[in-house]
Amino acid sequence: MNAESLSVAVIGAGMAGTTHANAWRQVGTVFNLGLPKVRLAAIADAYEPFARDAAERYGYEKAVTDWRAIADDPDIDIVSIVVGNALHREIAQALIEAGKHVLCEKPLADTLESARAMAEVEAAHPELVTSTGFTYRRNAAVAEIARLVDTGHLGEVTHINARYWCDYGCDPNTPMAWRYSGPMGSGALGDVGSHLIDTAETICGRLVTVSGGAMLTAITQCPVAKGHVTRGTALDLAKASMAEVTNDDVASFTGVFANGAIDTFSASRIAWGMPNAMMIDVHGSKGRAAWDLARTVEIIVDDASAPRGLSGARQVLVNPTFPYFERGSSMAFGGVGLTQIEQFTYQAYAFLQEVAGVPEDEALPRCASFADGYREILIAAAVAESAATGGAAVDVSRYND
Repeated sequence: MNAESLSVAVIGAGMAGTTHANAWRQVGTVFNLGLPKVRLAAIADAYEPFARDAAERYGYEKAVTDWRAIADDPDIDIVSIVVGNALHREIAQALIEAGKHVLCEKPLADTLESARAMAEVEAAHPELVTSTGFTYRRNAAVAEIARLVDTGHLGEVTHINARYWCDYGCDPNTPMAWRYSGPMGSGALGDVGSHLIDTAETICGRLVTVSGGAMLTAITQCPVAKGHVTRGTALDLAKASMAEVTNDDVASFTGVFANGAIDTFSASRIAWGMPNAMMIDVHGSKGRAAWDLARTVEIIVDDASAPRGLSGARQVLVNPTFPYFERGSSMAFGGVGLTQIEQFTYQAYAFLQEVAGVPEDEALPRCASFADGYREILIAAAVAESAATGGAAVDVSRYND
């Protein structure tokens, strides 16, 4: 590793992969100077047109079609893994064995066994930085709500309502893909529900039990495409064979936190007309706070600070007093310059700080570890058990083997 620069590669050039590519390109423009410069080394994707297009658009030096070319390149220091979850374990282990720092997209893996193995590899290589990509931890509004809870501003938290509703699976003509097969790490619970679980724990601490699990597969078959397809592609059913969908379109459950608060969770990939809708409501004994991804530059707050007779919900625009926003935006004043994309850049900056050895008390909060990613899949497994047993309560600690 060159102390003056760090070379970065991204494996996967789909929608999330190009967002990682953009984050590494932008990382030197936010927060404080002084970190090593980032060299944009390579983009890998099995579909060459994607790899080549992403490399050219985001300024990476080369495009390759085999991720092993990244693992074998001794000049690459940091790698983002942004491919199907069933591939995470093999790729991450090879990269770590090659001495590379690894940022792996969520959910960490497709099975408990693979997630556990990745956490064990992480523990065996403390000299390397290994992280799971839970980017909503980096959202300025979410982080501010977490701070309101942590400082006691909302009093004792009693209830959280967390939902993430998408519509990418609504069309029955959507081709079969990794998201629609496999036991875990895909489906609505694994895909968007994983963000809900990590975000809720970021705000309110650890979940101890889950109950009321319910999972629905409404679209039971998908057409099989013969060529390369992208998310949102639809096929003519009359010309395609069909494959069984093996995971959930909708998942819901209730969780209980160590502090006694409860959370109702809802995740869907067939919420018609809602392309990317995440919403969080937090209720405490002295106030409440809410956030909606569609209105990402604001939170709604109602607390005891208003004069008598003038209480009520008020809009608070994200501003430089919120975490991440000051020096994290090129135009850092209320209501301007914040989208979901910035979360990836803030995550990349925190990862880069850790690789560079910036002390924790001088750095942004550390990225989620592989162990954190494994924990999220443990919770998802508990939800699946609850659903399979008619909604019975499941002690999350039972899965901490």
